Amino acid sequence: MAARLPEEHSLPNQLHAAMRYSTLSGGKRIRASLVYATGRALGAPLVALDVAACAVEIIHSFSLVHDDMPCMDDDDLRRGKPTCHKAFNEATALLVGDALQSLAFDMLANDPALDIDSGRRLRMVGVLAHAVGSYGMAGGQAIDIESVGKTLNPERLEDMHRRKTGELIHASVMLGALTAEATDDKVLAALDQYGEAIGLAFQVVDDILDVTADTATLGKPQGSDQAQNKPTYPSILGMDAARSRAEELYQTALASLAPLGDNGKILGEIADFIVHRNQ
Repeated sequence: MAARLPEEHSLPNQLHAAMRYSTLSGGKRIRASLVYATGRALGAPLVALDVAACAVEIIHSFSLVHDDMPCMDDDDLRRGKPTCHKAFNEATALLVGDALQSLAFDMLANDPALDIDSGRRLRMVGVLAHAVGSYGMAGGQAIDIESVGKTLNPERLEDMHRRKTGELIHASVMLGALTAEATDDKVLAALDQYGEAIGLAFQVVDDILDVTADTATLGKPQGSDQAQNKPTYPSILGMDAARSRAEELYQTALASLAPLGDNGKILGEIADFIVHRNQ
């Protein structure tokens, strides 16, 4: 991914340095792993998957930079390091998010390593755009902000989480599938269900860990959701019900992989990590 980011010494230096700081600072890389695992299960070439995986991770990094800003969650720590607006400044952080988002779409549209037909390339752009927009990540964040201090019903909470976190994880799975030369409709439908299930499961577990894990383990402030009076699965449903929902989604994800046979093994292992992780 480093090779696809602007060099620090190229103008504007501070913006490019902040882009690299925010994107190359570590993290679990779950979304990229899903692109690779899905694509390789279907026989997609690794060099093409590199493009899709980088695009997804760059979008994720952009979302974290904006999410951490004072006008959003106002966090000082991300991945165990000062957040972008703390390491640089707020204006730079805002521009970092803008520049990273455009870079991700430029990669899907133009990177020659993604050697696929124009129809599939366009579908990939559409999948990522949907995941980022008002029916995806941005919409989920908007609902999250509007819901501070309110008690959401479980259906509204789930809708918020599917948009806020689930859609980009779901998109990661579908981008991996679309990179493959030809994919059976039954397999695509199975992967669609898998992506939906683990996307929501990821945020359910995040909600649980915000209560149960410490700051050093999380790499971000522990209890930040509770401190900001945000609606979460534990606060709305209770901890036991939240854990049960995560396990239910995990079982749905595993069952959906049946059409892939042994080729779905790594996707099953990723689902296991997502639901049973401790950070």
